[in-house]
Amino acid sequence: MTTVRISPSLWEGQSVHFTCLIILLTLSWATWAYLGKPFTAYFWTAIAFPAVHQIFVWLAWRLELISSAISKTIGFRSYVAVFFLLFSGRFISLFLLAWIDRGSLDLHIVPQTVLTILLTLPGFYAMYSVKRYFGMMRASGADHFDPQYRHMPFVKGGIFRFTSNGMYLYAFLLFWAIAIGFNSSSALIVAAFSHAYIWVHFYATEKPDMNFLYASSRELTR
Repeated sequence: MTTVRISPSLWEGQSVHFTCLIILLTLSWATWAYLGKPFTAYFWTAIAFPAVHQIFVWLAWRLELISSAISKTIGFRSYVAVFFLLFSGRFISLFLLAWIDRGSLDLHIVPQTVLTILLTLPGFYAMYSVKRYFGMMRASGADHFDPQYRHMPFVKGGIFRFTSNGMYLYAFLLFWAIAIGFNSSSALIVAAFSHAYIWVHFYATEKPDMNFLYASSRELTR
């Protein structure tokens, strides 16, 4: 008898998502307030980009799985354009904040330089590995739109030799590298928020989706 698999509902995992988002926003605000609320517009713009990006991805992925709503309306190409526009905005807004707030962290030049290098190298290697071995379209969630991606083997090249989730574990170290590189306390808060929040996305949105999308592949390998 064939087992009928049902895609995750729009709201599956989202009570955890939004509870964690509220907690992370509160902690970010409290830490920012402790610093004297520097550069309000720059700070909250840098916080807003990861929040808007991940909420957009949640809605797009779930609506596509449930009814192919994105394919039927704006299409995959437009989705990808918005995805990478928001993704780029995370880096640009953080860079601008770090630049305008540079020096506020008061790190000595030696630990600042060492930490920046240690964070940048695995971060760049992870980004290279994503582009070289994983593919940017697949990284954006193409498997939610095109079934052929769901039959591809798991990536084991580059950074993925060491972990199955090189993007979230290592690529996001680049946010920390920007904050440390510019010696910015405000940017450090945003880096911490962004890195913590991507793991919320993984457990609340991506993991339930992957369990659905790749269930048949796992059953075949048992």
